[in-house]
Amino acid sequence: MKVCGLTGGVGMGKSTAAGFLLTSGVRVIDTDDLARELVQPSEPALTEIVVAFGKEILGADGQLQRAKLARQIFASAPARQKLEAILHPRIRARWAAQIEAWRRENCPIAVVVIPLLFETAAEKHFDKILCVACSPAAQQARLRERGWPPEQILQRIAAQLPVEQKIARSHHVLWTEGTLEVHRRQITTILARL
Repeated sequence: MKVCGLTGGVGMGKSTAAGFLLTSGVRVIDTDDLARELVQPSEPALTEIVVAFGKEILGADGQLQRAKLARQIFASAPARQKLEAILHPRIRARWAAQIEAWRRENCPIAVVVIPLLFETAAEKHFDKILCVACSPAAQQARLRERGWPPEQILQRIAAQLPVEQKIARSHHVLWTEGTLEVHRRQITTILARL
């Protein structure tokens, strides 16, 4: 089985690429989804996060208020590192277990979507790394379309390795400024090479 990591900057098209991979029959696991699972009220990670950041990050229903926590962690590198220390080992354990399950099923290709792939030194776990990228102008326009204020956009971008460095360290690059059909064709070409 070929195991690939998919990375890229915030707002550059990782979810779209993952969708095309899924429709191509590739097994895909997204670490953002795993992070959301880990902060459910029944999860030990949420208890640790509340101890670290305070009960005010919970809503009346006991759910994590992600936007409130995001404002704290993206405004402070030490706060972000504290959260990452709680979540990243658990996230890695879950995707590694999923990869092993797919390996036992003899799947030909599996992809793990990891926005912070290089930042967490995960590259050694993958046969190939795919990077989804676009220009800074397109990235910022997409994030503005999500309703993010300029300060939040700059904080999120600053929290990640510059995309130029991600591109340089990857085996394949998907440039996402064209049409969705161009994006899909790039995925098809890369899968043929894998």
